[in-house]
Amino acid sequence: MTSDPPSRELVRTPNSLPSHRAVSRAAIPQIVAVHGEAAKFAWEEFFSAHLRNAHTRKAYLHAVNQFLQWLKPRTVPLDRVTPGVVGAYFDDHPGSIPTRKLHLAALRAFFDVLVTRHVLVLNPAASVRGERYQVVEGKTPEITTDQARKLLASIDTSTEMSLRDRAIIGVLIYTAARVGAVTKLRLKDFEHDGSQWTLRFAEKGGKSREIPVRHDLELFLLSYRDAAHLQGDGGNQPFFRSAPGNTGLLTDRPLSGIDICRMVKRRLKDAGLPTRLSPHSCRVATVTDLLSQGVPLEDVQFLAGHADPRTTRLYDRRQKKVTRNIVERISI
Repeated sequence: MTSDPPSRELVRTPNSLPSHRAVSRAAIPQIVAVHGEAAKFAWEEFFSAHLRNAHTRKAYLHAVNQFLQWLKPRTVPLDRVTPGVVGAYFDDHPGSIPTRKLHLAALRAFFDVLVTRHVLVLNPAASVRGERYQVVEGKTPEITTDQARKLLASIDTSTEMSLRDRAIIGVLIYTAARVGAVTKLRLKDFEHDGSQWTLRFAEKGGKSREIPVRHDLELFLLSYRDAAHLQGDGGNQPFFRSAPGNTGLLTDRPLSGIDICRMVKRRLKDAGLPTRLSPHSCRVATVTDLLSQGVPLEDVQFLAGHADPRTTRLYDRRQKKVTRNIVERISI
């Protein structure tokens, strides 16, 4: 079901379009291009203008291309695609239920644009039903309080890089920030408002959140900043910086999300902790810990940056602990 490599059937987008977003503008499939300029316009509009999140754009592009590749040997043109054809496609789809739901959402959105631009009369994916899927608890493993303390205590703070690593892990634990938001931190995002230090995060969806820095995290951040002699024009320089190879020397370039994930895995291994844990485990632990203390759900929701409280509940592992307690009492 994987997409075939691009072939000569693909029609290049106009050269007037910027080339820095190749994932969305690289090529228009022939099955779309044969329907004329309106279809080409709809393709570019959908992948270049409608989808502003790079991750969503990439996922939707993959989903739509996969469907178009499935259509190719069946010689079904776009204007002959029916709800039955879309249903048959998902009958053959090998992905998990969440993946199939994502792909159905992508096709619905794509066909909507084709209808809007008068390429199609009706959206053939609109009436196709997705499978029921309810997540009661997220899959991310939780790092316990003792494990988090052990992880922080295991970091030798004699170098700039180790101070950086401790500061990053501290931010993950004490702010429940996503890795993507941590990588975007600039020097100016760590500031004193006259009464306390704060961190301003640029979250997904264009959201900006200011989180107060607790006393121990303040020490982690200031120690790292001072040791690394961080300073920059207007504070626009990255706060957490990469270190190439094994040099231990910080550069002017920001850490990527992958860099942080690898660093956390390395620190977990050095501390003798399970490497199945991840940076996201810190969000799970923070949410569970606050809810266990009776902090209102809406307050925890804001800290985690969730738009829906149901998402926050997926991070709550309290019920899991109750379940373990119950099964341990079985006297068989």
